[in-house]
Amino acid sequence: MGQQKNVEGYVGFANLPNQVYRKSVKRGFEFTLMVVGESGLGKSTLINSLFLTDLYSSEYPGPSHRIKKTVQVEQSKVLIKEGGVQLLLTIVDTPGFGDAVDNSNCWQQVIDYIDSKFEDYLNAESRVNRRQMPDNRVHGCLYFIAPSGHGLKPLDIEFMKRLHEKVNIIPLIAKADTMTPEECQQFKKQIIKEIQEHKIRIYEFPETDDEEETRIARKIKDCLPLAVVGSNTIIEVNGKRVRGRQYPWGVAEVENGEHCDFTILRNMLIRTHMHDLKDVTNNVHYENYRSKNLAAVSCNGVDNNRSKGQLTKPETTDGMSPLDQMEEERREHVAKMMKMEQEMEQVFEMKVKEKLQKLKDSEMELQRRHEQMKKNLEALHKELEEKRRQQEEEKASWEAQQRILEQQKLEASRTLEKNKKKKIF
Repeated sequence: MGQQKNVEGYVGFANLPNQVYRKSVKRGFEFTLMVVGESGLGKSTLINSLFLTDLYSSEYPGPSHRIKKTVQVEQSKVLIKEGGVQLLLTIVDTPGFGDAVDNSNCWQQVIDYIDSKFEDYLNAESRVNRRQMPDNRVHGCLYFIAPSGHGLKPLDIEFMKRLHEKVNIIPLIAKADTMTPEECQQFKKQIIKEIQEHKIRIYEFPETDDEEETRIARKIKDCLPLAVVGSNTIIEVNGKRVRGRQYPWGVAEVENGEHCDFTILRNMLIRTHMHDLKDVTNNVHYENYRSKNLAAVSCNGVDNNRSKGQLTKPETTDGMSPLDQMEEERREHVAKMMKMEQEMEQVFEMKVKEKLQKLKDSEMELQRRHEQMKKNLEALHKELEEKRRQQEEEKASWEAQQRILEQQKLEASRTLEKNKKKKIF
């Protein structure tokens, strides 16, 4: 054991923190934040509010505002500079999450994305040249809970149980301005109770010897889950310009601690615990993934799962050799392809039947319209025949009247001639 001594005079190693600071500022910082929640809970608005940037705008709307039929994972990167320090922020969104009628396995896309980033980092560590190692691992997950006031949904519980061993989960109550303070506090207690009952491990704040840091961590922990409100709209309240949401009854101020926990979330993510989130990701979640992966890869002391520079995680860890695993995967793939082929044939037959039925219906409709038109033509023909008959009758009647008139005129002219002859004699 070395003896602790206080150096008399100035040597210079007290300047080491400044060297680390200058190097870190020159290199910049990376942080990846995942936001998960149903559409319409204000995820994009909250991200814009947290980092005071238009990461999502009307020209480039948030992924939740785009029409999605299935769960997808999309990432957006933005370089933020403040006071000479630059932060490469990566926002990972999951549009379509929780919006379907059947949400079975909707978390699988998120799990695959997190594992793929762990695998990319592990492959980068395994290279000969490890100088360029971008850290794209997910350092934190903001999980948005709908402000229903009735506790967690089964989807919320299942998602957090599936991911609490892979990422730092920070639960948030979205749109907290829709609840009264009493309802919000009761809702928080209900959520924490259910989290403890289901043994869900959310992000744990580190314990330190610093009283101030311990006090801040305890304050944040007591407020979990954080009730947040997001807005970039500037509103003037009592002569002071604030960011908030205007309601008929007043203004919900985003940065007012009495209205919501937005400032607590921002301070935790950016000012106090960003580095710890990255440390927990690296030292806990990534190490768990790395140890399981390497233990499976090093089966029988031979690295047989390396394929084209990729480290793959086998599905089974029951001592099966890599060749047997590959054969098993091949059989599963063949069975899957056959099943897909059968399903495609069934879909094709169903579509053919639907098309034939549509053709039959169209033919019947054409036949019906033909019969209707034929009936209409027959009725019109009868009507025209009736009019022609009436016209002929009227013509015959008129001609008879004309003959009578001609005869009457002829008789009148004969009578007149007779009368003239009588007068002459």
